[in-house]
Amino acid sequence: MHVEHAPILHLEPGSPSWPDLLDHIDGPPARLWARGRLEALAAGPRVAIVGTRSPTPYGADQARRFASELATAGVVVVSGLARGVDQAAHAGALEAGGLTIAVLGSGVDRPWPAGPVTERVAVEGLLLSEYAPGQAPRRHHFPARNRVISGLSSGTVVVEAAYVSGSLITARWAADQGRMVWALPGRVDHPMARGCHRLIREGATLVESAAEVLAELGLADPGQRAGAERSGQARASPVQRALLEGLRGETLTPDELAQRTGRELATVLTALVELELAGAVVRGAGSLYRLAVALAGEAPRGPPR
Repeated sequence: MHVEHAPILHLEPGSPSWPDLLDHIDGPPARLWARGRLEALAAGPRVAIVGTRSPTPYGADQARRFASELATAGVVVVSGLARGVDQAAHAGALEAGGLTIAVLGSGVDRPWPAGPVTERVAVEGLLLSEYAPGQAPRRHHFPARNRVISGLSSGTVVVEAAYVSGSLITARWAADQGRMVWALPGRVDHPMARGCHRLIREGATLVESAAEVLAELGLADPGQRAGAERSGQARASPVQRALLEGLRGETLTPDELAQRTGRELATVLTALVELELAGAVVRGAGSLYRLAVALAGEAPRGPPR
């Protein structure tokens, strides 16, 4: 497929439209070519949504749902234009009237694969590539372009993926770049859930809604968040309240919380388990704990006493 309706723009580091997030990754592209709505690079926070080329109906629906809800909240959805989850994500963002960026393994005048979603992204979104115009897609381009997908984004959502897949490469790029990684759980007996479950075991954050991603990005409604925190803390025990206060604006280990609150480590560990079960805190990689944020305007369940 050749795209001829829009001019090709050449971007270099330091130019006005250059995405600054790429300056903070290993092996940043030396230059980029863009075609389409360049404002997608400056419109707001960006989140990548990636996954298998052979999703289940559930996976395709979730990719579209997450992208639609993120785009509605002003997030630019980034993906790789591949069939399956990627194209569902691009389509969901555009159907919501939002912006989306497709990072290519070919020149921006030769987006692949061809099809209705590709044509729509070329007109309503942005095609982006580190490969010069005229460059055909090559198999070895795609693992390399994955670092640009994650590098452009504040975090990456993996919807469905095999145990070994390109989507996991993107997620690992994101983790190495210090970006957030979210994974959707799936059926334990389906091969396309194994990659996400692997990521969760390795420390990715399990998510069930786009609201959770928005909360991590700090885009949840502050009034709802404050009300939920007050409601949760009102029902907490003194130890739990001390831990919740200690985690305000912080991500800490149990040892650090014990030192900060002056509590015994065993007491802190017990209270953290209770708070995690209640949905008040979230445990990440390296046993780092942070406050959970209210989702969809609902207060978290009160911590057990």
